[in-house]
Amino acid sequence: MRSDTKVRRERNPSGCAIMGILNKKGKRIDGTRIIKSIALMHDRSNGLGGGFAAYGIYPRYKDYYAFHVMFDDEKCKTRLEEYLAERFIVERDEKIPTAKVESITKAPLLWRYFVRVDDSKLDDKPEDDYVVEQVMGINSNFDGAFISSSGKNMGGFKGVGYPEDIARFYRLDGYKAYLWTAHGRFPTNTPGWWGGAHPMTLLDWSVVHNGEISSYGINKRYLEMFGYRLELLTDTEVIAYLFDLLVRRHKLPIEVATGALAPPFWKDIDRMPANRKKVYEAIRMAYGSALMNGPFAIIVGFNRGMIGLNDRIKLRPMMAAKKGDFLYISSEEAGIRIIEPEPDEVWAPKAGTPVIGLVEEDVE
Repeated sequence: MRSDTKVRRERNPSGCAIMGILNKKGKRIDGTRIIKSIALMHDRSNGLGGGFAAYGIYPRYKDYYAFHVMFDDEKCKTRLEEYLAERFIVERDEKIPTAKVESITKAPLLWRYFVRVDDSKLDDKPEDDYVVEQVMGINSNFDGAFISSSGKNMGGFKGVGYPEDIARFYRLDGYKAYLWTAHGRFPTNTPGWWGGAHPMTLLDWSVVHNGEISSYGINKRYLEMFGYRLELLTDTEVIAYLFDLLVRRHKLPIEVATGALAPPFWKDIDRMPANRKKVYEAIRMAYGSALMNGPFAIIVGFNRGMIGLNDRIKLRPMMAAKKGDFLYISSEEAGIRIIEPEPDEVWAPKAGTPVIGLVEEDVE
């Protein structure tokens, strides 16, 4: 190559890396494998966001909501602690352990709180609804404080940086989880900031996402009808809230919920057997505003398992594999094989067809 030749860097339209590891027996593993996998896909992100969700990491406090909070300063922390003390019973709070990583700068003050709800505060409201209301109220109204995850026996760890650096920053090799998800971000439409990194969470729901939700405006207005607040400057936020609405609140089976979010096209429904056709017609009519358009590949974590889902045309890459009790979902097959060289089965999930892995036993 001539020395005066310009090297052109083409934008990767399918940038962002996602990865998930689930042990269906609830066996906990440390963060080493998920870190190695997401680091292999380094070039899918640009250093403006990386993050992880880990389930089963707080067995001692598994019945408490674990609030991971980002603060601008101590003054904000004091204000929020006064607010929490009035609305929750705080069993324990502590600084989230971190390590010095040269590439991670301007980190917020990171703290976690293990809380439970005083029944007298509920006024016949379901406990999870009360927590959602409080978390969204804090994230909307408290300047300088942001709750980045709020589920039981799980936590989200994210920030501005490459995912492998974020992992070192949070010392994730020291945690053990039965479910890990990871994300390397390449933001296109929204800014790279600590709260906007993936995973996006609500209660024990967590979402890592490659792509774009072009139906964000419709989805947002639909969710607001049910009291959700969407102010995090990222389209991924709607995915976590839609799963919360359809599965937790409306109690739809996961297969039905994913059929609402990425349903078959009408032309395909018309060709279905009568009974199946009737079901999908009902889903599309009832949940038309929940349909997610645009190119996407997502991994959804929750306390009972992991879901992988592509858009209806499969405009973003996603691979899956199984090995014994482990289920893997990744943007690339290489991301799986670097940690599981000889899987029992590897496949490319079909467009709009979910990959669902559930924990088969109670997690200790």
